[in-house]
Amino acid sequence: MTEAEGIIWEYLRDRRLGKKFQRQYVIKDYIVDFVCLETNLIIEIDGGYHAEPIQMEDDTLRQSELRKLGYTVIRFKNDDVLFNIEKVIKQIKQLNK
Repeated sequence: MTEAEGIIWEYLRDRRLGKKFQRQYVIKDYIVDFVCLETNLIIEIDGGYHAEPIQMEDDTLRQSELRKLGYTVIRFKNDDVLFNIEKVIKQIKQLNK
């Protein structure tokens, strides 16, 4: 788990945001960073390599496949988590109702 994932997990674990989240959860052929199965919300935390063109294509395909399965996918950059956690948590709360 990266530093940013660890920070997010501290907010998500033990139903701290009101819903149960699981981490490193397998959905179809993918391992998602965090998921709330109750609301079908997936949270992905992206490191720097996600800005690479090939990885961006893979992420787009992955996100499309997960959406077809009925999930909402929200992505945050590591820096968003590390330097603006309040905004990140606010967005998660808005989507996870």
